[in-house]
Amino acid sequence: MIDDSRPSVALVTGSSRGIGYGIARGLAAQGYHVVLNARDGEQLDASRRRLADECAEMETSGVIYSQPFDVTDPDAVRAAVSAIEAEIGPLSTLINNAGIMMRRELTQTALEQWDQALRTNLTGAFLVGTAVAPHMIARGRGKIVNIASVQSVLSRAGLGSYAAAKGALASLTRSMCVEWGQHNIQINAVAPGYILTDMTDQLRRDASFCAWLMNRAPARRWGTVEDVVGPVTWLCSPQSDFVNGQIVYVDGGLTAAV
Repeated sequence: MIDDSRPSVALVTGSSRGIGYGIARGLAAQGYHVVLNARDGEQLDASRRRLADECAEMETSGVIYSQPFDVTDPDAVRAAVSAIEAEIGPLSTLINNAGIMMRRELTQTALEQWDQALRTNLTGAFLVGTAVAPHMIARGRGKIVNIASVQSVLSRAGLGSYAAAKGALASLTRSMCVEWGQHNIQINAVAPGYILTDMTDQLRRDASFCAWLMNRAPARRWGTVEDVVGPVTWLCSPQSDFVNGQIVYVDGGLTAAV
């Protein structure tokens, strides 16, 4: 029997800053116990303390934990998931957010760089997802949200490895749905457009790119982390229980424009 009195536990990979941190904060505000993740344990602990202070100010019941591990290391992933399940509680929610972006044209991309982009942006979601899913299957419920990108369906010069990985992540999301949906697990992806974060700082200082974005995106603005948090928290809630295998583009209409 499922004990619904226990707080929901969410693991958010790549959550020491940026979109991942914002998602973790949004889930904590909803009362989730949130496990932050990154490779850098020192930075991660600083983020945990910061978010714990914010939760105290919000007067939320959510408790913040941290679990440093590399999403591309199979042994580290399995050990971390086992530790969370044993020491914090059953994972009800997984946000696969960890990712990297390399700006190199394909002919200038070394095989090692290509492999690194795919390992972090795609294989990491596979490893963490397949470590968490058996626990969710045994309990007969769960929510998984993969953070894809508008680059899943669009591409710009210099983003070939990133676009390839994010396009495959969208496909992986559908495959997870097909295999795990029968166990009352909903697996969807949120695909942000151009969001104001440290990762996009270089683009924000590019006047020609900003002009292109303002002319192309119907919203006529950059997105914010908060724009992404709302759809993610909804996909983690019971209100989305019949939504499965979908890619939700949070891009101000960019992918709708011609």
